[in-house]
Amino acid sequence: MGLEEIIPAIALIAILILVLPEFISTNIKKNLFFKNLFIWGIIVLLLMVVLYFIFK
Repeated sequence: MGLEEIIPAIALIAILILVLPEFISTNIKKNLFFKNLFIWGIIVLLLMVVLYFIFK
C-alpha cells in the first residue's frame, strides 16, 4: 500500500472524526439516527461503485 492510498484514507478518517460527534448529537432519536445512517450508507456505496467504474 503506497503513500497515494494512505493519505486519502487518513483524510477520510479525519473527516469522519470531525463529523461523527455532531451527526450523533443531532440524531438523538433512534429511528432518525438509523434512517440518516442508512441514507448516508447508500450515498457512500453509490459513490464507491461509480468511482470504481471510473478508475477501473
